[in-house]
Amino acid sequence: MLIHPQFDPIAVSFGPLAVRWYGLMYLAGFAAFIWLGRRRAASQSWHTMSSQDIDDLLFYGVLGVVLGGRLGQVLFYEPAYYLAHPLEILAVWKGGMAFHGGMLGVFVAMALWARKNGKTFFQVTDFIAPLVPLGLMAGRIGNFINGELWGRVADPALPWAMIFPYVDQLPRHPSPLYQAAGEGLLLFIILWLFSARQRATGVVSGMFMIGYGSLRFAAEFFREPDHGIFGVSYVVSMGQWLSLPMVLFGLWLVLRRPAAAS
Repeated sequence: MLIHPQFDPIAVSFGPLAVRWYGLMYLAGFAAFIWLGRRRAASQSWHTMSSQDIDDLLFYGVLGVVLGGRLGQVLFYEPAYYLAHPLEILAVWKGGMAFHGGMLGVFVAMALWARKNGKTFFQVTDFIAPLVPLGLMAGRIGNFINGELWGRVADPALPWAMIFPYVDQLPRHPSPLYQAAGEGLLLFIILWLFSARQRATGVVSGMFMIGYGSLRFAAEFFREPDHGIFGVSYVVSMGQWLSLPMVLFGLWLVLRRPAAAS
């Protein structure tokens, strides 16, 4: 069986200052967003988006991810703890970010940006949807480097079963890598190719919701379930409960009108 390398979470340090791998993964995701966004804006379908717009969208998106992700962790996963320790809500440097909360935060941020710039909400989300998955992939690689979000116990005969020594000596699924491949790389390829043709407004956003929700739901079967507001469940995890509305909303967006050019 493989053994998790137990990477040093600090990539490089300069005296008292330390640069962590997880932070570098976030920077890689931001860089991918800008690079892909400018390529997308250069196409005829999105000529109304400028380089400044993309920079502004990233800024708004980062605020949405941080604020929404933190509140999601508080409300969906650890409300009792943070109710007893309210000041800990501000301690984002200690970790604790929920994707589904971050997604809701990004929705609010994009709605504000769209209103400010005279665009509709789904025009904006259709533009950014294909830009997001590579950032998600980078984040999951960061999780793997940190040795967090480990998987459920696996069959020892599985060639890539991995022991996470700081957890126990049992073979486990390297679930962050599954999520990096599925919700990251695979979802990026699907959305990038799907959005290459002009689609009805909201359809690309719907495909993101369906794709992420479905792939996350599947990945949860291999990931050690998180403590959520419903406790720990190996049948339907908190991540799966939160992914189901995404899939349903995405289906509504795709099916409410023909997926043709608007």
